[in-house]
Amino acid sequence: MTMKAEIIAVGSELLTPDKIDTNSLFLTEELNKLGIEIVRKTVVGDDRALLMEVFRDAVNRVPLIISSGGLGPTEDDLTRETVAELLGRKLVRSDLIVRAIEARFRSFGRPMPEANLRQAMVPEGSEPLDNPRGTAPGLWLEAHETMIALLPGPPRELKPMFREQVLPRLHRRVSPVRMFHRELRVTGLGESHVDHLAGPVYTRYPEVQTTVLASPGEVQIHLRMWTENAAHAEATFLDIERGLDLALTDRIFSRDGSPLEVIVAQDLLKQNATIAAAESCTGGLFAERLTTIAGSSAYFLGGVVCYSNEMKTAWADVPPELIATKGAVSTEVAIALAEGIRRHVGSTLGVGITGIAGPGGGSEEKPVGTVHIALASATGVRERALRLPGDREMVRLQASQAALDMVRVHFLYNGKTPPKRA
Repeated sequence: MTMKAEIIAVGSELLTPDKIDTNSLFLTEELNKLGIEIVRKTVVGDDRALLMEVFRDAVNRVPLIISSGGLGPTEDDLTRETVAELLGRKLVRSDLIVRAIEARFRSFGRPMPEANLRQAMVPEGSEPLDNPRGTAPGLWLEAHETMIALLPGPPRELKPMFREQVLPRLHRRVSPVRMFHRELRVTGLGESHVDHLAGPVYTRYPEVQTTVLASPGEVQIHLRMWTENAAHAEATFLDIERGLDLALTDRIFSRDGSPLEVIVAQDLLKQNATIAAAESCTGGLFAERLTTIAGSSAYFLGGVVCYSNEMKTAWADVPPELIATKGAVSTEVAIALAEGIRRHVGSTLGVGITGIAGPGGGSEEKPVGTVHIALASATGVRERALRLPGDREMVRLQASQAALDMVRVHFLYNGKTPPKRA
């Protein structure tokens, strides 16, 4: 049976648009690896009554609570006091913590402010968790059948404290059950279409928790299984993958959660191929995604952002008369961009992207979201015409995703024309 836990993020700043709680993501991943299931996450401001309510509810629900924040030296840092009151324990001064805080300030060549003594007042029976990266010590408490870890808010302090001091305590208490996870990524299909095709496969495995998540240009299929038998988990995931391969065919581009640009980079390196791009509506996003990867100079030779018609001609050799007769957003211009940049740079592959990202610039014939993408290679040129939904950012991201997918499919079928997709 898996241990269940809750995460409580403390701090009024987390309830504003200026600060994001990233600690809970880190803690969830680490606890899941240990076989601990997170059943609830709560963000609560620096309010004594609300803090009391949140901690009291968590104590009544789960045997493990991990909190972050509220351990500083100021009046609005209330986590220590609240937990002490909840457990019916006095706050006592820890001389060990006082000496540690004084030593830290001495290392900076500064005297310790009186306010920092608040951080040395801890609930009776708690174990201090050393914090060499800050002044706020963490605390480990046990009450009846509940374990509580109070950790500082700054991630640079929380992460090493959790790994070095909380994990060893948890290792001694958890069951052998672990969470095993597999993430497949799909492109070219919407969320509902993916679920329609994949549902009959994954629903045959009730012991596996499946989540289908959509994001621009792709759909993620998360498979999670809680078991102490790693071989059984792996065999189950492989069975599901075989079924999904039949259902989704070449739409699956990643089986380990890697983004599409990483998959394409790997393909380019394996094939000892190079690539260049001439981009209009994506504004260099295709090139940016490929070059965020270390070592991208081995396959990415260069690219241009040719927004104006004049630059399409100057930098990618697109004939002006072609633009005049077909329009800058057209199949013919996308092909000319791809062929032109490939010829200009001398790369194995050339990508051309042109479109209308919006919010203005569309027409009845070519509405916002119209995008043409072409891929040129030694075996010829392929082109796709798309109608992409969403705002400007979404159109640009989906267009770059579709262009990357054309490159992936090119290698998947060794440069031959792929079978017609549904």
